Amino acid sequence: MRTLIFTGKGGVGKTSVAAATALRAADMGLRTLVMSTDPAHSLADSLDLEGPLGPDPVPITPTLHALEVSIYHDIESNWGIVRQHFSQLMAEQGVEGILADEMSILPGMEEAFPLIRIKKHKDAGDYDLLVIDCAPTGETLRLLSAPESFKWAIGMLRGAEKYLIKPLIRPMSRITPGLSKMVAPSEVYEAVDDLFRQMEGVTETLANPLETSIRLVMNPEKMVIKESQRALTYLSMYGMTVDMVVVNKILPVDQDSGYLNHWKEIQQRYLQDVEQSFVPLPIRRVPYYAEEVVGLEKLRVMGRDIYGDSDPTAVLYREAPMDISKLHDGTYRVKLKLPFADVNQLDLFQNGDELVIQIGDFRRVLTLPTSLAGQEAGQAEMDGDWLIVPFYAANGVRS
Repeated sequence: MRTLIFTGKGGVGKTSVAAATALRAADMGLRTLVMSTDPAHSLADSLDLEGPLGPDPVPITPTLHALEVSIYHDIESNWGIVRQHFSQLMAEQGVEGILADEMSILPGMEEAFPLIRIKKHKDAGDYDLLVIDCAPTGETLRLLSAPESFKWAIGMLRGAEKYLIKPLIRPMSRITPGLSKMVAPSEVYEAVDDLFRQMEGVTETLANPLETSIRLVMNPEKMVIKESQRALTYLSMYGMTVDMVVVNKILPVDQDSGYLNHWKEIQQRYLQDVEQSFVPLPIRRVPYYAEEVVGLEKLRVMGRDIYGDSDPTAVLYREAPMDISKLHDGTYRVKLKLPFADVNQLDLFQNGDELVIQIGDFRRVLTLPTSLAGQEAGQAEMDGDWLIVPFYAANGVRS
């Protein structure tokens, strides 16, 4: 199953571009699901439906289905029994109501459940293409980094059950009434284990450019371009491949736009910046339409303008954003592509078998392969768009 993820600054038209892409693929005969993960859903409006979409797929055409993710539905379906136990524990401590419910949600959980849906549809094989209309850029980055933080939190719970609760505390609870109220029943940890299994393989799917591509949607405006540049940096840091840039709402140069003529000149200057900044990524231009892009027919027009006769699911760019190699002298080198990275905001350190990379507020914890076990990171440097980190044997002797 191919997965296309659309993101960009709020208001650039990513929902329309995502819906147009999904419809274009569906019209070509691909079984397609378009899914909105934006809390402020607008997918139903873009498709011109009378009512909102729900968390289950709804047929739009014979080959196109659509849904809008409900985090409350996903939490109740996947985490209900665990949430109920934590709420009871909070109530024992005098914490009740909505505060107790909120405290039962683990870090990364709200972002993790939409990713679990990707895994479920991939395993089920019920669609050829999954198109995801993401929230604005910052929320998208949290979504794509969720597997690391969520699996860490789940791992803590599983470790507590395996090494402490099951062998020690649960047997003691059978003879200590007060303790029995605090110990979660085994079905709670079965639910935790089930979630952990569902998260397995999600990161690999997202990082495989043949399966998953990110497509950036922007307008030819300075602030939007800058945010898209930062997004490309962070997405590369998380190992995600961007294979296309869509520049939306371009005023026609061969028509009189009245009071917008000056803005048209500004757009043309920014379009040159986009071409120079995002090379070698393919860049598709979408005109500013006279009417709002709402409904299937107008979405079909947008889809044709973006893709022409080409396959919208094609892998348009596939350079891996990370490379680990062994050099001729026996040393190792980790390369991470970080276009537009501000070296003044870049922080990097090694913690055992993990390489921690932080740019601004975003952090990536990269688990090093076994071949680098016992190796120590050397002085990192930027070479163009690439962060280069050499690794040497801990005793200083090169293998």
